[in-house]
Amino acid sequence: MENQQKVKNLIDLRVKAKLGGGEKRIASQHAKGKFTARERIDMLLDEGSFEELDMFVTHRCYNFGLEKEKYLGDGVVTGHGTIDGRTVYVFAQDFTVFGGSLSETMALKICKVMDMAMKMGCPVIGINDSGGARIQEGVTSLAGYAEIFERNILASGVIPQISAIFGPCAGGAVYSPALTDFVLMTEQNSYMFVTGPKVVKSVTGEDISTEDLGGADVHAGKSGVSHFKVENEEEGVLMIRKLLSYLPQNNLEEAPLVDCKDPIDRLEDSLNTMVPDNPNLPYDMKNVIHAIVDNGEFLEVHRHYARNIICGFARFNGVSTGIVANQPNFLAGVLDCDSSRKAARFVRFCDAFNIPVLTLVDVPGFLPGSGQEYAGIITHGAKLMFAYGEATVPKVTITLRKSYGGAHDVMSCKQLRGDFNYAWPTAEIAVMGAAGAIEVLEGRAIAGISDPEEKAKYITEKVSEYNEKFANPYQAASYGYIDDIIEPRNTRFRIIRAFQALQTKKVVNPLKKHCNIPL
Repeated sequence: MENQQKVKNLIDLRVKAKLGGGEKRIASQHAKGKFTARERIDMLLDEGSFEELDMFVTHRCYNFGLEKEKYLGDGVVTGHGTIDGRTVYVFAQDFTVFGGSLSETMALKICKVMDMAMKMGCPVIGINDSGGARIQEGVTSLAGYAEIFERNILASGVIPQISAIFGPCAGGAVYSPALTDFVLMTEQNSYMFVTGPKVVKSVTGEDISTEDLGGADVHAGKSGVSHFKVENEEEGVLMIRKLLSYLPQNNLEEAPLVDCKDPIDRLEDSLNTMVPDNPNLPYDMKNVIHAIVDNGEFLEVHRHYARNIICGFARFNGVSTGIVANQPNFLAGVLDCDSSRKAARFVRFCDAFNIPVLTLVDVPGFLPGSGQEYAGIITHGAKLMFAYGEATVPKVTITLRKSYGGAHDVMSCKQLRGDFNYAWPTAEIAVMGAAGAIEVLEGRAIAGISDPEEKAKYITEKVSEYNEKFANPYQAASYGYIDDIIEPRNTRFRIIRAFQALQTKKVVNPLKKHCNIPL
């Protein structure tokens, strides 16, 4: 009988732990359109796969009467489970317990699953919904944050780290997601900022709402802090599951190979007429991407941020591949500070996790102007160059149209160890566009012609001459900088064949403690 009572006590305690802060607070969470920590984990993981750890942990604080209020689990649910049969470690902050505020013991729980994820070589997913540090615990709460940050840093490039912001994330709490590989935010219910609206108003006098200061729209479109913006939590967990399907478990493994029913030699005739005859007219690079990848499926990263460059994951013959592509439909596809940073970070992620990189080039150059120079376009552009030059994964580059000046070098050119560099017959590879080049080359001669008609005729002739020489890929091909000029409709097949040939590629960078990328 005594043993049966002990079993009953255990069952009762488990029921109590699963209620978190109690039914009233759970109802309040639901009223805000938010799920509880356990509901989120159940949605995220394969059914019945979750194994919880540290359910009976409680806080150790005796300040400000906190010893009178204790909850099993102490505001975070931690453990492991599977997504599509692959093991992941997960922690979900429970807003029903002290507003999800971080205590010493909560930090220890989170650190434990992060340590286990590193030991087992599995991704770690953090679901954030917290009011910040638990003020009653003072410096031990701050130390807890720092312990988490250190683990984020050591895990970087070793295991995939994904952060879902499903509620508030403020103050020091924002730095753990910022250190992870991918950040996802929900519209309306999530926000991130270092200092809140009240502090901003008291210090700077600026009157701003929570949403305008740190909402999903702000971080997905303006700051670039968030890689994905989703409508609700259900869409968020589906996005995480889809993202993980493109990623390996760790840096020593390859991403899962998916059975491909899409023929590798599928011809896409629309590509032959995709690039407009007028070099100044835009077209949508996403149409090119959807036409060449397996089944037209493309998971875009940072879709709302720096839209002049496209980054994301797709598959070629079932092999997960990172794609970086200039977007002529937005700012003519120029490189600027934001797009350079966006692409550089994506390339470095792919390189860290053995994901081949395809680069689709149509870039007229770097965005000119004092604004860009003052913002450090030199340094930001160097980040992208550094990322491509450092990367040892298979790299295939295809130039569709413009590839001018320094931007040509930055976009995975042959000299940055591009493995296969192809071009469409519409490619223009030169130091600059014809009009600008003629101004430099023929400036004196043009100035010496007084008759306007003669001057216009002379300029037209010289521009035509320059275009004949450089508005094609053949000069670059004559030097071997372009490996082949390919028929656009055959692009998919050539990409797949190139990556197949690169499967056994081995390149080792010089021995060093770490690089000093121009941050």
